[in-house]
Amino acid sequence: MSTLSSPLNLTRFSLLLLLLLLAFDAISPAAATDHIVGANKGWNPGINYTLWANNHTFFVGDLISFRYQKNQYNVFEVNQTGYDNCTTEGAVGNWSSGKDFIPLNKAKRYYFICGNGQCFNGMKVSVLVHPLPPPPSASVSANSSSMNTAVSMVLHKGQVGLSAIVVAFALTWYGHGWF
Repeated sequence: MSTLSSPLNLTRFSLLLLLLLLAFDAISPAAATDHIVGANKGWNPGINYTLWANNHTFFVGDLISFRYQKNQYNVFEVNQTGYDNCTTEGAVGNWSSGKDFIPLNKAKRYYFICGNGQCFNGMKVSVLVHPLPPPPSASVSANSSSMNTAVSMVLHKGQVGLSAIVVAFALTWYGHGWF
């Protein structure tokens, strides 16, 4: 009989495989946020998009989405001058599908306007995209257990690393020979 086929070794192998899968899940990046411009009001004239943008925090990797009547409006990414003057001259991007998903790939200020004249009626938004925050520090005092370390781990945008907690508990359990 091979050593892997014994019930105890098969259980240990299965648990190790599960722990590795959970560990990979724990270190994978957090999902990007899709910021829908204007929320349920969409991309339309007469909405204060500055107020909307000030209530959101944008990070590199997030998306900004524009929802509108595709035959009525559009979206142009412009520079600050184009934004201030409602002009599309020198635009770096334009969209007109009515459901536009635009990746925010750089930490910088982005400027978007409607290019059919509605910019003068408020259809413009500027968002500041921040770099991703650094991962949590790995410093641990000598008295802290691995469980306390895992519990204190916080991922991007405040999501608790549940997988990391499970992995830390299982490794602690396995390391103490409880099975």
